[in-house]
Amino acid sequence: MFHVGGARSALYNWATARQQGGVFVLRIEDTDAARNKPEWTEGIISALAAIGIHEGDPGFEGPYFQSANADIHRTAAEKLYAAGRAYYCDCTREQTAERTGSAQTGYDGFCRERGLEYAEGRALRFRTPDEGTTVVVDLIRGEPAFPNSAIEDFVVARGDGSPVFLLANVVDDLEQGVTEVIRGEEHLSNTPKQQLLWEALGATPPVWAHLPVIVNEKRQKLSKRRDKVALEDYLAEGYLPEAMVNYLMLLGWGPKDDVEIRPYAELEQLFRISEVNAASAFFDVAKLRSFNGEYIRALSVDGFIAACAPYLAADRAPWPAEAFDAQAFAELAPLAQSRIAVMSEIVEQVDFLFLPEPVQHEQSWAKAMKDKDGALALLGTARAKLAALADWKADALKAELEAVAAEHGLKLGKAQAPIRVAVTGRTVGLPLFESLEVLGRERTLARLDAAAERLAA
Repeated sequence: MFHVGGARSALYNWATARQQGGVFVLRIEDTDAARNKPEWTEGIISALAAIGIHEGDPGFEGPYFQSANADIHRTAAEKLYAAGRAYYCDCTREQTAERTGSAQTGYDGFCRERGLEYAEGRALRFRTPDEGTTVVVDLIRGEPAFPNSAIEDFVVARGDGSPVFLLANVVDDLEQGVTEVIRGEEHLSNTPKQQLLWEALGATPPVWAHLPVIVNEKRQKLSKRRDKVALEDYLAEGYLPEAMVNYLMLLGWGPKDDVEIRPYAELEQLFRISEVNAASAFFDVAKLRSFNGEYIRALSVDGFIAACAPYLAADRAPWPAEAFDAQAFAELAPLAQSRIAVMSEIVEQVDFLFLPEPVQHEQSWAKAMKDKDGALALLGTARAKLAALADWKADALKAELEAVAAEHGLKLGKAQAPIRVAVTGRTVGLPLFESLEVLGRERTLARLDAAAERLAA
């Protein structure tokens, strides 16, 4: 799963790197074997490619795997120990909690001056300065300051000698020449520790930028436990990659001219990481739908038909494979294109055309057939007139049904409802007369008969 927040971070990194003629580095931080699977890595690479960040582009490097640098990480840990910037500790959490009286207090520096050397089971802790302040220069948040006295002597290598993420991340950034780190707000608390490590290793820290948290409509941080957060899920549902990219770029930032819907190339040129708002960004699904609808309507008809193909394929569609008629779909595609906001919605728009019988939505039926006798009479009149119609074309069908409406003292819109529900199963959908033309005389009359039989039962 590739979180939409991660996708936003990637896009901001990508835009910044390209603006400056730099390189976007994809590093798979796989030192925790329990949280690392090859299929997850492939998922990340695939998701990035879907939003335009991919291997083969001269501005893209990777993927690199953190585990490949294990020896370099260990060397850095040894360097910190040799310089007196780190020390070995054999305290357990329980021992620390017993000394401090609280499991939440953090490590108390008990082993700082014990002079322990490396042995299996002893962790290596960074010797945080007792005094002073670590100031993080952040392009979005200014210069937040962290008193060193509030930063515990944190672990940089585990009891088995393997470096933890904090150290491995800093060492890899150093090795790969990373100059700017753009990431989520949740990492800000780790930044003073990483900055101390950069300085202890004799290097200048990168420029930091911590992006605002993304929240749902209740202003809660997006969570996979209660929200749809996977980029893959949105793409599978039928949100176009271009629309997703456009929308994600605006989660915390916006162009000064307030023109929001625009191609990525323009967004890339206009984007400035320093202009990102530090306040939480609301993931507005309704706005995303609106964006996606605009992108769908901007497709050529052929492009729209091609985009529909995965949702109409035999392995996903609710009708038999042999029932799909590409020519019939092409006739109605332009009408459907103007009515859907997500590509997967195409199925409900056209299923009446390919299913043996329409999917009958009972609420639609109850609403359209509320006046049972009136609906039955109208369907009978419509059936007789349509059966005798010489020219089975949308204009002729409309004229004939206008006459049916007049005969029953109804406006056309009111008269259409029982016919639409009988033929398509729903009260809303594609324009009725064009739908009847493509459906054909025989199937239309058969569905009117079936509806009349149900009403008369």
